[in-house]
Amino acid sequence: MATGTVTRTSTQARIVQAASDLFYAEGIRAVSVDAVAERAGVTKKTLYYHFRSKDDLVEAYLVARDSPNLAAFARWFDRAEGSLPEKVAAVFLAIGRQARNKSWKGCGFLRTAAELASMPGHPAIKIGAAHKKRVEGWFATCLADAGLADADLLGCQLRLLMDGLFSVLLFHRDPAYAEAAADAARRLVLSASDGTQRSLGTPSESLVGSTTA
Repeated sequence: MATGTVTRTSTQARIVQAASDLFYAEGIRAVSVDAVAERAGVTKKTLYYHFRSKDDLVEAYLVARDSPNLAAFARWFDRAEGSLPEKVAAVFLAIGRQARNKSWKGCGFLRTAAELASMPGHPAIKIGAAHKKRVEGWFATCLADAGLADADLLGCQLRLLMDGLFSVLLFHRDPAYAEAAADAARRLVLSASDGTQRSLGTPSESLVGSTTA
């Protein structure tokens, strides 16, 4: 019984990985269930044993991207040196570095939403929306932990800026756009930081350090 469970989990994970690789590289409409089965090294019957439909595969693809994406943002933020504005800016600069890789295809959640624009009730759309709200929440938590007021609003603004960067980089792989977005993020956080300091009655000091592009 235990062995069967492990095998099933391993097979399912292999199918999800194959679907993720293909959907991200080629788009969900361009990839067939047959292609996913072949990539995973399983029969179509086995694939349908684990996933009832292609829609379920798309859903699993996005679920699998959720935690790794958030972990990457947190890693870039935590590893960055300097003040809070610099650490936030570092997340945007890191996205710019990712875009230099030929295999980078942008944000899988945004691309999937575009392909399913005529199906707003699709489970994958709901998963993507929930992921983006978690990105907002993560930004807000980082800002609130640093004592900034209106952290929720600022988290929303940074998420919008991030999605804008993802979209622009699909057209222009020029890292200058990531640098511009990083500067905008830095200014947003700096402005909020100055406002918080003034409300506390302390002198406002510039929190901007040297840019590490």
